[in-house]
Amino acid sequence: MTKGDPERPTATAAGHRPAVRWGSPLPERDREPGTVGPQRPAPDAAPTGRPPKSRALPLSRTPGATRANALHPGAWWIWALGLGTAASRTTNPLLLALLIAVAGFVVATHRSEAPWARSYTAFVKLAAAVLAIRLAFAVFLGSPIPGTHVIVTLPEIPLPHWAQGVRIGGRVTAEGLLFALYDGLKLAALLVCVGAANALANPARLLKSLPGALYEAGVAVVVALTFAPHLIADVQRLRAARRLRGRPDRGLRGLLHVGLPVLEGALERSVALAAAMDARGYGRTAQVPPAVRRTTGALTLGGLLGVCAGTYGLLTAAGDTYGLPVLLAGLGAALGGLWLGGRRSPRTRYRPDTWGVRAWLVAGSGVAVAALMTVAASYDPAALRPGVVPLVAPALPLWPAAAVLLGLLPAFVAPASQRTPAPEESS
Repeated sequence: MTKGDPERPTATAAGHRPAVRWGSPLPERDREPGTVGPQRPAPDAAPTGRPPKSRALPLSRTPGATRANALHPGAWWIWALGLGTAASRTTNPLLLALLIAVAGFVVATHRSEAPWARSYTAFVKLAAAVLAIRLAFAVFLGSPIPGTHVIVTLPEIPLPHWAQGVRIGGRVTAEGLLFALYDGLKLAALLVCVGAANALANPARLLKSLPGALYEAGVAVVVALTFAPHLIADVQRLRAARRLRGRPDRGLRGLLHVGLPVLEGALERSVALAAAMDARGYGRTAQVPPAVRRTTGALTLGGLLGVCAGTYGLLTAAGDTYGLPVLLAGLGAALGGLWLGGRRSPRTRYRPDTWGVRAWLVAGSGVAVAALMTVAASYDPAALRPGVVPLVAPALPLWPAAAVLLGLLPAFVAPASQRTPAPEESS
C-alpha cells in the first residue's frame, strides 16, 4: 500500500468486520437508518465543553425499558390503587402530602413521552381545583365543625325556614377551614394516584391483558381513559401552532378558534376508531353450547352477589363470621364465570406481556402500603385522623410514614422509560 493510496479496511479477528478510521464514513450496514456521512466524531474534533442535555431525570439507576423487560401495565394500576386506598384511610395532611410526593417522584422518574403520560399534569391541576373548591364551600356555605377561632365574618344572607341547616355567609372559623383542608386534600390525593396510573400504564397493553369476557367492556374503558390525554395533546398542539403564527391562544377568542379544530379531530378519531373496531371483529362472538351460556350467567351473577354480601358482612359488626367466606366464594364464582365467558370471544394475543419479578415487586409495594395503612388506622385512629377541635398541629406518625415510603420501590426496580435527549444549546 503506497502513501497516496487510501487506507483499506482490514478484517478484525473477533467479528470479521472491516475496521474504519475515526471520522470516515461507516459502511452502509453500520449506519443508523436515515443518516448520511460519518457516524463517529473525528479525533481532532473540538470538545463542546459540556455534556448533552436530556430531559430524563437521572434520579434512579434502573435499566432502560424495552419491549422485552417492559413492566406489566396492571402492576402500575395495582400500585396506584394501593396508594389511593392508603389515602382514603387517613386525613392527616402530612401523610397525604407524603403520598402525593411518592406518586409524583415515581411519575417523574418513569413517565414516558407518550400522549397518555401528559395527563398527569391535568390530574394535578384537577386535584388543586378540587381542593380550592372545597375550601370555597367551607368559606361561603359554612362548616359543620364548630369553632372558636373566628377568622372573618361575612355578611349572611337570610334563607327561608325550609332551608334550615344551610347558610350563606356568616362566621368563618379556623377549625372549619382546617377540616375542609383535610377533607379536600384526601380527595386530591386520590386524583393524583389515579393520574399516576394513567401516566405510567399503557392503556393499549392493559387492554391486551384483560380476559376475553371483559374485552368489549375493556375497550370502552380504554377509550374513555384515553379521551382526556388525546384532548389535552390536541389543545397543546393547536395553541402552540397559534402562538407560532402570532395569533392569540387565550381568552374567549382563542378558545373559540381552538375548540372547533379539537372537536373536529375528536370526531375524526371516533370515525377511524369505529372503522378499526369493525375491521377487527369487535362485538362478534363464537358459538357455544346453551348449557355453557347458562352456567356462565349463573356463576357471574352469583359471584357478584356473593362479593356484595361478603363486603357488607365485613363492614358490619354482625357479619364477622360469614363476611370473609362469602366474599372468597363470590370471588371464585365470578372468576369462574369470567373464564367460561372468555370462550365466547376467542382471540389471540401477539407478544403478550409477562408478569415478572419486577411486576410482583411494584404491585406488592402498593398492596403493602394499603394493608399497613389499614392496620395503622385500626390501631391508632387518632394519629391518622387528627381532630381540629381543639386546634392543634397534626403530628407525623413514624410507622405509617415508613409504610408510605414503601411506595417508592417502583422508582428503583421498574425499568425507566427512555426519553429523547433535548438538542444541545449553541454557545
